Amino acid sequence: MRTFIAGQEAADEMEFVELALGIDVDLFRGPLERETVEERHARWDVAREVLRDLRESADAGDEVAGWDALYADALTRTVPFIRSSRDQRTGTGAAA
Repeated sequence: MRTFIAGQEAADEMEFVELALGIDVDLFRGPLERETVEERHARWDVAREVLRDLRESADAGDEVAGWDALYADALTRTVPFIRSSRDQRTGTGAAA
């Protein structure tokens, strides 16, 4: 079965979520692979700006933006299980 959102086919579940919600999950949650400190800080800067824009849109009456802001904000407090378990195996004990 194929899934289309706004005329674009979603290749997998994650792409479906991104197309449906308009949110890049990796931007807020972080990538599954390691990223440098510079990459992480750049991603955080962009994520903060996007989250601020979503909140401003929500305050202006956009209910969907409000829900997107809540979802994006929750993603910022998650650590992908794959990354977390890999760090435990390597002995760092902390997510990258």
